[in-house]
Order: sequence, then C-alpha cells, then structure tokens
Amino acid sequence: MKTPALLWSALIGAVASARSMTPMATLSAARLLGRSTPGSLALLDRPLFKFGALAMGAGELAGDKMKTAPDRTVFLGLLARVASAGIAGAALAPRGREPAGAATAIATAVPLAYLTLDARKRAMRHVGQTRSGLVEDLLVVAVGIAVVALAVRHGNGRSR
Repeated sequence: MKTPALLWSALIGAVASARSMTPMATLSAARLLGRSTPGSLALLDRPLFKFGALAMGAGELAGDKMKTAPDRTVFLGLLARVASAGIAGAALAPRGREPAGAATAIATAVPLAYLTLDARKRAMRHVGQTRSGLVEDLLVVAVGIAVVALAVRHGNGRSR
C-alpha cells in the first residue's frame, strides 16, 4: 500500500499543534542518528540547529507544566507552531514537494492547536496541570518519534 505523499507532513503538523518544538527535536534526533529525511532541507544539517532544537524541545516539555505557561493559541505560540510545522512538514515531504509539505503541516497544526488546547483544559480539570501535561507529553513525543521514524523509513531516508 502506497503512503499518501503528504501524510507525514500532515501528521507532524498534528504533533506541532500540541508541542511546537517536538517536530524539530524529533527531526534533529533522527539526523543525529545519521538518518536523512525525504525532503531536502540543509538547515537540519547544521549542528547549532540540531542541538538547539533538542534543547528547545526539552525546555518546552518542562515549561509546559508551569502555572504561568501561556496557552498554545497565543500569537507567539501559534507562530512557533507555524515555524516548526513548516520546517518539519517540508523535511518529511517527498523531494521536490517541500513547499506543499510545509503548507500541509501548517494547515494541520494551527487549527488543531485549538482542539488540543481544549482537550488539555478538559484533562486539567480532571487530573490537574502537571499530570495532564505529562500524559500529553508522552503521547505527543511518542507520535512525533513514530511519524519521523516511519517517514524516514518510507521515504528511503539514507544514512548520512
């Protein structure tokens, strides 16, 4: 069965809707493990970018549990989702389809940010901010890792 061309871009956009830095962190981890992405994106090969993305991903996971953490739908939160989803969506798109992959990921991430925020707020009322955040982290990071791993495998990601 053939995978739809922009499926991985859409799925990484869904990941960005809940955790803006997870797409970049998972892509960076894949690059550090010597895997390449279907789409060509030189930015992912810069060490400062790779390690910076990993640090920002870890920082976001910690910061999300703080009482002062802003909603993901504030302007800067959406801007981070647009940037991260766009870069990740382009990297996971088939070679030559990077702009379409970026657009697909962004078009998925922004509206889903509102839905994932609503789900998180409902979960917070039942189990609290920290517990709901940890569960969301586990789900989002696991999905992010799976999406990147599958995209790299199906896109014939080569070792670098």
